[in-house]
Amino acid sequence: MEELEELRDRMERQRPVAWESFPDIGLYMDQVISYLPRQLVHYGEGDLLTSAMVNNYIKDGLLPRAEGKRYSKPHLGYLTAICVLKQVLSVKEISRLLTAGRKRKSSDEELYAYFCRKLDAALTETAEHIPTEGEDTDLPRLALDLALRSYADRLACQRVLDILAQRSPEPERSGRKRERGGK
Repeated sequence: MEELEELRDRMERQRPVAWESFPDIGLYMDQVISYLPRQLVHYGEGDLLTSAMVNNYIKDGLLPRAEGKRYSKPHLGYLTAICVLKQVLSVKEISRLLTAGRKRKSSDEELYAYFCRKLDAALTETAEHIPTEGEDTDLPRLALDLALRSYADRLACQRVLDILAQRSPEPERSGRKRERGGK
């Protein structure tokens, strides 16, 4: 099937740029919004990123504040990861994951390189499970197979995130007050 061949090809080839390939100059918000979709494999599912989303990620502590009104390589790296991860995790879960990654004393560049290696492996593995030949009647089974793999991975991820939460306190959110009655 032509559509599956195209999907498989994109999943095998399309990757976020390497850290060194990020622009050397800071980008303004509108430039970031237009840059990020080129980092991801997607099929027009609406806005991948808006200025309101970026501002909320900053408020939630997922993303450092802009330097002036410009966003640098670390911002682009984190936003790339956030845009991918938000497809399967909540903002709270992404925050827990990024906080744990930062605690390992890795640089932003090292964290981004690790993210890219793991994304490459995941996309390649999934692409290998997509047949390029078949009948339309095979599509429901393929969709079910992929959904079940997603379920199993999500289940394992959720448990690992729960373990992380038990071992480390919740990060404080910058710019947000604690809710009344909260601990």
